[in-house]
Amino acid sequence: MRRRLLGMIVDAGQGHPGGDLSATDIIASLYFDVLRIDAANPDAPDRDRFVMSKGHCTGALYTALAAAGFFPEAELDTYLKPGSRLNGHPNRTYLPGVETNTGPLGHGFPVGVGIAVAGQIDRADYRVFVLTGDGELQEGSMWEAAMFAGHRALSNLTVIVDRNGLQQGALTEDTNTLEPLGDKWRAFGWEVVGVDGHDHAALLAAFDDAVLPRNKPRCIIATTVKGQGVSYMQHQASWHHGVPSRDQYDLALRELEMEITR
Repeated sequence: MRRRLLGMIVDAGQGHPGGDLSATDIIASLYFDVLRIDAANPDAPDRDRFVMSKGHCTGALYTALAAAGFFPEAELDTYLKPGSRLNGHPNRTYLPGVETNTGPLGHGFPVGVGIAVAGQIDRADYRVFVLTGDGELQEGSMWEAAMFAGHRALSNLTVIVDRNGLQQGALTEDTNTLEPLGDKWRAFGWEVVGVDGHDHAALLAAFDDAVLPRNKPRCIIATTVKGQGVSYMQHQASWHHGVPSRDQYDLALRELEMEITR
């Protein structure tokens, strides 16, 4: 997924590689081990719902959707091109598997809470998963939604915070202090789990219903590295968005190949 999305960004001449790379393991774990979804029936009423609240990181999302069979993998070559369904932000009108349009930060998570409330009212057994960036948590709408979700005891809702510590241009803590982050979620009535966001086994354990209480929503704080897997991008706010040169791209492919064969 990392190699494919970097190729898409280089070909398109734009994208958000840092956040794509930090979220890849989370998205892969969800799509290939957790979510109850069927690409042949993307609107099945009993499907699990995934909302990509950090909607600018479509490289990771689209590679997962294609690999899961929601559209042909060859269509990834049209990423961000005129007339493509693969916009810079996901659009449910165009693309199967996208639950709601996202992009403006602070928007997707409240919609995910609304979907979870609908499931609670209907006594449906689907689960709702929302992936948010840590910089996105500086939006007030996020905490309004978190407070309401705790009030409703939305046990069908899981939010994953991609905690890479960086946002556009700066550290999150230099912009607006988030810590103690877990305590803030607990104060709103959430169960909180902290994991290494690049450890698939740890992620799957955190997603496992059997190890978590079912009387409240859950927040998984996934500690990640912005630009994970590519040495010159790691921990660099400058790669929030940007395009590798051809030499940088070739180096990234070599490093990621080494990671696969290690």
